[in-house]
Amino acid sequence: MHPETRLYRALTGGDFPVIVSLPRHDLDLAKAALDGGAFALKTHLNAFHRATGTTFGSFAEERPFFERLAKLGCPLLVMAGQETVPTSAEMEALAELGFEGFNVYIDHLQPHLLRSRLRPMPALSSISTMQDVIEIAAVPDCIIEASIMPFERYRTAMTVADLERYRAIVAAADVPVIVPSQLALTPGDLAQLRESGVAAPLLGAIVTGDTPQSMLSAVRTAAAA
Repeated sequence: MHPETRLYRALTGGDFPVIVSLPRHDLDLAKAALDGGAFALKTHLNAFHRATGTTFGSFAEERPFFERLAKLGCPLLVMAGQETVPTSAEMEALAELGFEGFNVYIDHLQPHLLRSRLRPMPALSSISTMQDVIEIAAVPDCIIEASIMPFERYRTAMTVADLERYRAIVAAADVPVIVPSQLALTPGDLAQLRESGVAAPLLGAIVTGDTPQSMLSAVRTAAAA
């Protein structure tokens, strides 16, 4: 059983907290996100991030940044990797630093990750079915990241059909659903996602840009939506 953290209470209590996925490991970007009203921050390990073209290293390589990030005092999540994921000891070290959740695509969800203290946040993919949603929602204590857009849809506008897909995922899952900004989400889109039952937006570089100034402006706008 995972602890009921500040972030989890916000997700389940209808607060629609803004979560920001950092486009690179830069403390100024993290501070700008929090200054703009972000509730939580998500970082990355062992991964190539398609939206930004950024490669994130191993836990040993990224730990110095994580230690600085932890001092900001906000809820922290980590995209734990792809084929390579943290060891059990590294997951424990992440928990000690204050990370409270981890994220991987369901194909990379290795058993030892589920035995860690970090709450699982399995991600759907562009080929996931509604049966996949039901099976992922059965992972104990999980949150779902609805990362359902194919790469060719990145940076395009949200359509009515997209909104209906998100709504269907929420209806099929009895756990919090987070929607990442694979699309060029506007404040109006965020309002519609909130109305549809989505627990939180996960804002990445497509919405926030990759400078402290663009981050501050985008997150401030989203937090006010």
